[in-house]
Amino acid sequence: MERVDYLGFPDSVRLSNGDIEVIVASTFGPRILHYGFVGGPNTFGFFPEVEADTSMGKWRAVGGHRLWMAPESSPRSYAPDDRPVEVEETGALNVKVTALPDAAGLEKSIAIGLLPSGSEVEVKHRIVNRNSTPVELAPWVLTIVDGGTCVVPLEPYRSHGECLLPTQPLVLWPFTDLSDPRFALEARTIRVSTDPLSDEPQKIGIANKREWAGYLRDDTLFVKHYPYLEGAVYPDYGVNTEIFVKGRFMELETLGPVQRLAPGEAVDHVERWRLIPNVGKDELAAHLEARTNSG
Repeated sequence: MERVDYLGFPDSVRLSNGDIEVIVASTFGPRILHYGFVGGPNTFGFFPEVEADTSMGKWRAVGGHRLWMAPESSPRSYAPDDRPVEVEETGALNVKVTALPDAAGLEKSIAIGLLPSGSEVEVKHRIVNRNSTPVELAPWVLTIVDGGTCVVPLEPYRSHGECLLPTQPLVLWPFTDLSDPRFALEARTIRVSTDPLSDEPQKIGIANKREWAGYLRDDTLFVKHYPYLEGAVYPDYGVNTEIFVKGRFMELETLGPVQRLAPGEAVDHVERWRLIPNVGKDELAAHLEARTNSG
């Protein structure tokens, strides 16, 4: 673990196993600012101009990877995360970043663990209810990216004669336009791409039972794995995966089940990340086919 200045944020913390590096902020958060191969580009996007005024104060997107609560509401979801955080080294390649309770009374932390080699990272998100009354929420983690394409798998294709019942919900927002060319609704996947000339926001959600989603920019595929719990109650009509896009800005979002937290109780949501380099069109099809078939 070393201290670095990154993106204008002093005293950030860098972890590396020699293959990849992860950088977290210490002056605000919890926020992961960087994930990528050593010497390579950042997988995440940086948008310091994106912000929102709320009754709890100004919230800034900044960029990177963050932890929120669902269902989305203002100001509770947008409670500012602009105060210094505690960064604790919990192992040779492990840190935990914890913020003081925010204006909504929620204490948020992210624990990051790297393997001794390779690109795999475990990211454990935790929300603790520090209010004096119970709170109902779902953990919601959002990865901001810049450009590229997100891809989410569908359930295996089966003919009408093989299966008569639905397999999963697809959820839309009032501003969703499925005729928008940024959407590609396919037999095995849904893809959402950015377009710097299309500033109209779009969003889509899905109950993703295959437990992975991907993001491709240039020739590097970012894959995140996360659970789907059959029978659990998920927010937003039952989805655990959402994608939001506006211009170059895109978020690949995952959610846990809705929980009722008594004062002092916590809920966790774990993602496991991997980077796959040198993924061209043919290689992408093979990767997606293998993951869709295996789950």
